[in-house]
Amino acid sequence: MRQLTSFSRRRFGQGLGASLALVSAPQIARAHGGAHVVTVRMSRFAFLPAGVEIRPGDTVVWTNEDLAPHTATAHDGSWDTGALETATSRRMVFTAPGDFEYFCAFHPHMIGTVAVRPSGGG
Repeated sequence: MRQLTSFSRRRFGQGLGASLALVSAPQIARAHGGAHVVTVRMSRFAFLPAGVEIRPGDTVVWTNEDLAPHTATAHDGSWDTGALETATSRRMVFTAPGDFEYFCAFHPHMIGTVAVRPSGGG
């Protein structure tokens, strides 16, 4: 039988500790589980993230972190947050599935998309 050296015992302990940490780590929720709120930051003249995927009934909150005012305005004109000054937010609940492209009315190079997917995964 082979004897464990202090080096091999230490490596075994490190591996065991890492394994136990992985087992006790929280699992990622796979089910939707009700309405969620997703935040989109307006920072450095960009929407961060530029694209979000949500379910019907979820809320998107736009928060302006820039010194300049911004909007989140639907390309088709169906919705608009209005002007958001520094450190202000607006929220919108999306109820219908679809892809909703938007931009900042003050800075048209700022573009984003809200993808609303049915709860069934379609």
